Amino acid sequence: MGVAHGFLGRRGGVSTGIHAGLNVGRGSRDNEAAVAENRRIATEAVLPGAKLMTLYQIHSADAVTLRTDADPAFRPEADALVTDRPGLALGILTADCAPVLLADREAGVVAAAHAGWKGALGGVTDSTLFAMEALGAQRKRICAAIGPCIARASYEVDQRFVDRFVRDDAANERFFTAGRPDHAQFDLEGYVAARLAASGVGRVEALGLDTYADADRFFSYRRATHAREPDYGRQIAIIGR
Repeated sequence: MGVAHGFLGRRGGVSTGIHAGLNVGRGSRDNEAAVAENRRIATEAVLPGAKLMTLYQIHSADAVTLRTDADPAFRPEADALVTDRPGLALGILTADCAPVLLADREAGVVAAAHAGWKGALGGVTDSTLFAMEALGAQRKRICAAIGPCIARASYEVDQRFVDRFVRDDAANERFFTAGRPDHAQFDLEGYVAARLAASGVGRVEALGLDTYADADRFFSYRRATHAREPDYGRQIAIIGR
């Protein structure tokens, strides 16, 4: 990709209990001081000295462009951040959804997107690409990486979910495999990768790591729900220049 970036899991950090490790979720019930320290640790690991910029993520297709010296307290409601400014670390929080990091090194444009099923279907990656182009990026030069997210084997959905995707595009049926009656297994990572490729992105890589299946390395909303835990942590993906 040619720019500083990283997909950080739960290992390391100072949180304890069910949030043990590098929990960066301000919306979690973790100790605020621990979350702040974890966010500092994560930023320094990827882009030392940078300002960490994150969002109030709402599962939308909205992308925000940062063009001026930004205030880290600025947390707009959106699901993607784009910038051409050095010294900013763009961060996306996830706990099963797909984090997507993008860069056009030649144009000096980077982006980070949060692609849950709703945002992915709604076009969050498309919005991100349009915002990158507005800053001078070219799709054929853009490299995109999809980080740890819930995998097909762990992502059971009902038939109404399948129908929603197939109505949008009949070709989306290929991202589902049969499961128990009236249910299927959804390949979120594959869907996001296909949307990026179809949009003309020059290079798309997927890590193939399942957040649900690996409790030692990753936080997972669905796993915490199935275990009837009272809360869950969030991991972060960061990119900057």
